[in-house]
Amino acid sequence: MRAFAVFLLKLSLVGAVLFALILVYLDGTIRSTFERKRWSLPAQVYARPLELYSGKRLSQDDLQVEMDVLGYRKVKRVRDSGEYSVYRGDVEIFARGFLFSDGTEPPRRVSFNIDGARVDGLSSVEGSTRSHTDLVRLEPAQIGGIYPRHGEDRLLIRLDQVPPSLLNGLVAVEDQKFYQHFGISLTGIARAFMVNVQQGAMVQGGSTLTQQLIKNYYLTRAKTLIRKATEALMSVLLEFHFSKDEILQAYLNEVYLGQEGPRAIHGFGLASQHYFDRPISEIGIHQQALLIGMVKGPSLYNPRRNPDNARTRRNLVLGVMEQQGVISAEEKAVASAMPLGLKSSTQKSNVYPAFVDLVRRQLRLEYREEDLSTMGLRIFTTLDPVVQQRATESVGRVLSRLDPDEKLQTAMVVSAVDSGEVKAIIGGRQVNYAGFNRALDAVRPVGSLFKPAVYLAALEQPETYSLASPVSDDPFTVDDGNGRDWQPRNFDRKSHGTVLLHGALAQSHNQATARLGMELGLPAVIDVLRRLGVERPLPEVPALLLGSAGLSTVDVTAMYQTIAAGGYRLPLRSIRDVVNSEGQLLSRYPLRYDRAVSVEAMHLLHYAMQEVMREGTGRAAYQVLPQKFSVAGKTGTTNDLRDSWFAGFSGDLLAVTWIGRDDNGPTGLTGSSGALRVWSDFMAAASQRPLAYRVPADVTHEWIDSQSGRLSAEDCEGARLIPFIEGSAPHRKADCAERDRADTLREWFKDLFSW
Repeated sequence: MRAFAVFLLKLSLVGAVLFALILVYLDGTIRSTFERKRWSLPAQVYARPLELYSGKRLSQDDLQVEMDVLGYRKVKRVRDSGEYSVYRGDVEIFARGFLFSDGTEPPRRVSFNIDGARVDGLSSVEGSTRSHTDLVRLEPAQIGGIYPRHGEDRLLIRLDQVPPSLLNGLVAVEDQKFYQHFGISLTGIARAFMVNVQQGAMVQGGSTLTQQLIKNYYLTRAKTLIRKATEALMSVLLEFHFSKDEILQAYLNEVYLGQEGPRAIHGFGLASQHYFDRPISEIGIHQQALLIGMVKGPSLYNPRRNPDNARTRRNLVLGVMEQQGVISAEEKAVASAMPLGLKSSTQKSNVYPAFVDLVRRQLRLEYREEDLSTMGLRIFTTLDPVVQQRATESVGRVLSRLDPDEKLQTAMVVSAVDSGEVKAIIGGRQVNYAGFNRALDAVRPVGSLFKPAVYLAALEQPETYSLASPVSDDPFTVDDGNGRDWQPRNFDRKSHGTVLLHGALAQSHNQATARLGMELGLPAVIDVLRRLGVERPLPEVPALLLGSAGLSTVDVTAMYQTIAAGGYRLPLRSIRDVVNSEGQLLSRYPLRYDRAVSVEAMHLLHYAMQEVMREGTGRAAYQVLPQKFSVAGKTGTTNDLRDSWFAGFSGDLLAVTWIGRDDNGPTGLTGSSGALRVWSDFMAAASQRPLAYRVPADVTHEWIDSQSGRLSAEDCEGARLIPFIEGSAPHRKADCAERDRADTLREWFKDLFSW
């Protein structure tokens, strides 16, 4: 008997040591990981903020887009943050406020008038008093996030941001003794059992909020005694090290409340945005009760998939909230009669996946993937929600007409002419769905989009070439670089004899372009392409002159950005600032530029590219655009009509569009009949400034005969005014110009002798 007692004592000592070791291990786990876990956040990606100031261009339609993206509610009378009203041209907005990297924009009411699509009379509103203000920045819309591989997303909130009724309701339903127990509650288990029997449904659970948090943070959902015992021990340890408020705040940010594709919705802050499109501070009691009810079963009580279940569960929660004195009987009655209050839009939170994809790729050049998905970085980008919306609408409108069978795909990139900021990206026909990003990854031959580089290489040699230089468009044959003959052909299968350089580009003559390129030499053309911003490998073969090399839509945009900016190389930017979770600036991406092409040569190219739009392959754009709205651009079509391209710009926006098939089959579309239509529809809706015609100091204008390229006169038939780099204009005169000169001399002599 004594031996057995000794054995039990030793066994107890071993058990105590093991228990102590387990306790030490669990305690270390709690202390070392709780802080990191509760502040582990994916990067949040924001659009550019809407800046309001007197004179800003802003139509009522554009304002509607901005408000919808931000989740503002349109009301007759503005009372609370997140609301706005529009009566005729008078607008009032209760801005929510936001912490920017350069300071805090406070919540405030502002009013202004939209007069002729411009902001006028911007004022701050305090009660019935209005005072002039120079600038108001609305908070930027969150357009996506960069999530860890497990897909968890959350939006951190503090206790002081949460309505007291939600906090008290959560405790009343999930853990009434939360502020009294020390992590576990035997009475809570018994109480939950009794309440559930009374209600006839699972209204309350037996686990404390602390236990639920431990389970979510550290443990599996396996229903075993060992797991439950571990959960209980860790709950006690957590309560020993951290306050009740810290635990409750961590719970509010951790609890799982739904799924959106691969993205897991965690925390009440993100759930409020996801289901109601409102910050947690702005939701009503009926919506608070719905979220509280979903804690028990986010799938079973999902208000979109199972609205009846969700409504029943919500009303049960409202009953408990009334019984526990959280809300009054009147508040319960009103909330029970309310609809679920879901946001009307069915758009997903990552509504701009192609743009966020570009942001992610640029960030990876400087940040580790782990930092992007866990440090709570805030990424402020260049995306313009209005421009993105107009691009989305144009793609939908035009492709539905061109291809009702939905066999075609598309891509589009829009940037600001003066800054290189990317304003919008379309990565495919289903613009709101993530997947293969055709704007970045579909590398296709660009066809005639390379031709401006050929003509620019010529115009950089003003001693030899000008816009009026004659170029042969007759057939010719040259070695293709592999010992075979290469003979370019025009799209219309016709030859046009001798044409002027500007007309060869405007009409996109292949034979004239290839001949000119071979005269210049392939290295000279490739050098221009490199300076314009083309970075992909380029084969030094004659077919390159007609766009046989493959580029993505964003590659083409980088090339045409330099053209649109007048010869300045402006790297495309999708990010403005990166700040940490405390709002401290980590990175800033300022405007950078270098002169890549002379302003004089680029001015001449702009003239020819405007001619493309007025008289050449892009003239169909003016079936949509106003006649006085100057734009420049170039069509592109590849062999067998497999790719339809257009790249063009106005005074404020550059847009590049592509239409093709994923299987590389023929589309039946040229650049003019396909991509140009999307581009024109978009520019008519989004661009606000035509291309300005600024003449450099070393450029002169001369009247030229359209056929011969010789000097002419304004009143001569077929004469046109063309820019020349000083000293490069032709010296020989056309017949009309010679006759005009002779007539002038006769008149001079006649006047002289009559005197």
